[in-house]
Amino acid sequence: MAHVSDLTDEHAYHPAIRKLTLADLEDALLRGIDDFKAKPTFGVFVIIIYPLVTLAAFLVVFNYDLLPLVFPMVSGFMLLGPFITIGMCEVSRRRELGQDISGLAVFDFRRSPSAQDITLLGLLLVALFFLWLATAMTIYGLTLGDPWQSTPASLGAGFVERLFTTGEGWTLIIAGNALGLAFAIAALCIGALSFPMLLDKPVGIGTAVQTSLRVVMANPIMMALWGLIVVATMVIGAVPLLVGLSVAIPVLGHATWHLYRKAVAV
Repeated sequence: MAHVSDLTDEHAYHPAIRKLTLADLEDALLRGIDDFKAKPTFGVFVIIIYPLVTLAAFLVVFNYDLLPLVFPMVSGFMLLGPFITIGMCEVSRRRELGQDISGLAVFDFRRSPSAQDITLLGLLLVALFFLWLATAMTIYGLTLGDPWQSTPASLGAGFVERLFTTGEGWTLIIAGNALGLAFAIAALCIGALSFPMLLDKPVGIGTAVQTSLRVVMANPIMMALWGLIVVATMVIGAVPLLVGLSVAIPVLGHATWHLYRKAVAV
């Protein structure tokens, strides 16, 4: 099979970028919900989410050293969103083309000519996730001290008390959230529309990421609002014992495809 870079001249391919509106964001979400109704996948995400949550809770309970990693890991999970929901984009793409969406094979993007590039871009987001964890732990070490040398007592109730009642704790909160926002913006720029484009067109990572960046630059307010919608939807989905995430995650994945179709003239 020819590599995707052999299928198109990336330097010559610069699709037009459309201006997004609030109506576009709303329609993308509604279409995402419609796709989810056509191909419900909440069972798959329940199977994935709960074992991971149970494992994380077990590790925290029996290893207090991991407690400071809980928030960075949970918040950093959103950095992987575009890659995790690639299967949802594939379902929406096939449904739009009128193709069969029955069976589990419909989620498999590996048949795509851009499968290798999709995987590499996904690994880039994974690397960004681990860089965020390292950054978060560095901030923790510079403010509240080395967590690996702390006692279980100091990492229990003492950790929460120091976090909210000391200057070092508030420095950790402010600096951590500021840098977390920077990582989130980077993930949004890199991956928001890159994965759908790689599914849709025989382009390489360079063109896909460049197009995603162009969309963000052309629609900074709308894309920032889209990011807030994603965060709000994930938070709301997490409230009812995380059950809502089994709906929120796939709906956002489907909606991402439709946002791509609205933003990029291909």
